[in-house]
Amino acid sequence: MFPDGDVLEVLFLYVLYAICSICLSLATAWLISHCPWPGKGHLGDLFTCCRSSWGFMMLRTCRALCSQAGPSTGGWQALNFDGGAFHLKGTGELTRALLVLRLCAWPPLVTHGLALQAWSQRLLGSRLSGALLRASVYGQFVAGETAEEVRGCVRQLQALGLRPLLAVPTEEEPDSAVKTGEAWYEGNLSAMLRCVDLSRGLLETPGPTGNILMQLKVTALTSTRLCKELTTWIRRPGASLELSPERLAEAMDSGQDLQVSCLNAEQNRHLQASLGRLHRVVQHARAQHVRLLVDAEYTFLNPALSLLVDALAVRWNSPGEGGPWVWNTYQAYLQDTHERLRLAAEAADRAGLAFGVKLVRGAYLDKERATARHQGTEDPTQPDYEATNRSYSRCLELMLTHVSHRGPMCHLMVASHNEESVRQATKRMWELGIPLDGPVCFGQLLGMCDHVSLALGQAGYAVYKSIPYGSLEEVIPYLIRRAQENRSVLHGARREQKLLSQELRRRLLGRGLRVPH
Repeated sequence: MFPDGDVLEVLFLYVLYAICSICLSLATAWLISHCPWPGKGHLGDLFTCCRSSWGFMMLRTCRALCSQAGPSTGGWQALNFDGGAFHLKGTGELTRALLVLRLCAWPPLVTHGLALQAWSQRLLGSRLSGALLRASVYGQFVAGETAEEVRGCVRQLQALGLRPLLAVPTEEEPDSAVKTGEAWYEGNLSAMLRCVDLSRGLLETPGPTGNILMQLKVTALTSTRLCKELTTWIRRPGASLELSPERLAEAMDSGQDLQVSCLNAEQNRHLQASLGRLHRVVQHARAQHVRLLVDAEYTFLNPALSLLVDALAVRWNSPGEGGPWVWNTYQAYLQDTHERLRLAAEAADRAGLAFGVKLVRGAYLDKERATARHQGTEDPTQPDYEATNRSYSRCLELMLTHVSHRGPMCHLMVASHNEESVRQATKRMWELGIPLDGPVCFGQLLGMCDHVSLALGQAGYAVYKSIPYGSLEEVIPYLIRRAQENRSVLHGARREQKLLSQELRRRLLGRGLRVPH
């Protein structure tokens, strides 16, 4: 049975949760009668959204796990994602995890997240609202605000055999008001440079692959309007000569004035400044031995983003630089991804460049389909989830084969919460002779999919957790947007919920293992 302290912890959690549910239900009634929502039908589920602020805590440190980790000396064995590593976590942590995963699977929570955040600040005050968020959602999904808080989170992850992939939660949304001047982007540049320094300082001794990784959002350094203009121009015949990666790379390196005919004078100045910012980030990252993984975004931006990434690759992914320092992200839920990935890999081969890829399923499905309907254009996404799975599998096979041929000149992150995709990757790595400490790594979000991350870490694979950090004001809107983009991931957490329930049931029946605090 539970130790006495755990019984009190669980009872306190449920009592506190019940009290909050009642209070938030009453608050919802007030909200229904006072706020101009579009329809009462959406409000019936609103109180379920409010309850989402009760999150689950960071993973506990357990160095015993690391002492058992290591690659197998025999043949390939299928990884077991049965949640066995959950015995390392406290009962209160598991209970909170189960409650929050179930809450996050309800659409109203995600749909009205930003409105609920603003409403809670007005009703409770920023101080109390912030305290609740820090004790719940922020504490689970965010590393912290200060460098010391981030280091503490990373130490916990390292003790579990996991590695950090820091992300600055700053970006310009395509539908947001356009920022005026360059000051906003210059501020983001400073934040990116600090993130590079923090990423380097977190790991005194890099892991077996020697890879320190960090996420980079290009639209934090250049406007989405400029990217839209460039994308429109790129898709026209004959535009490749004027907007070649080589020409942009030369402009980045030399700082020479670049004039693009499709842009007006102001846009050309902004392009020049944007190229300078991107160059400074990669230059600093290279000096600090930090590899940058560029996030993919919407299809009406991606051609421009890929052009900028290709320009950076021309400068920084040459063999003499020591492998790929700039990686691009490919989204398997788009119909043309496999072909684009194949062409990009072949182009890197011909140019003699190193090639880095983060392979994801994709996060903008709803927005892409809505945009296609609104514009009357063809839907660029796969028809269903199974088609996306097949696309991911094909892209994964393509990249693993490429890695086996090019070795350290080709790097891959298998960024997936899907157990079958992870199993496929580990099996093919063994069949192709790709070492566990080689150029293939895995990635999941902090606070989710721990049963997969921990199993990979125990087996000796390189596993990264995507970790946002920053103040509440910066991070909470970022988290809500990420939740809106990753609805399928939240809905797909039923397997993790089942494993959490099983571990709690074992403890209730007195048959579970538990690591002493």
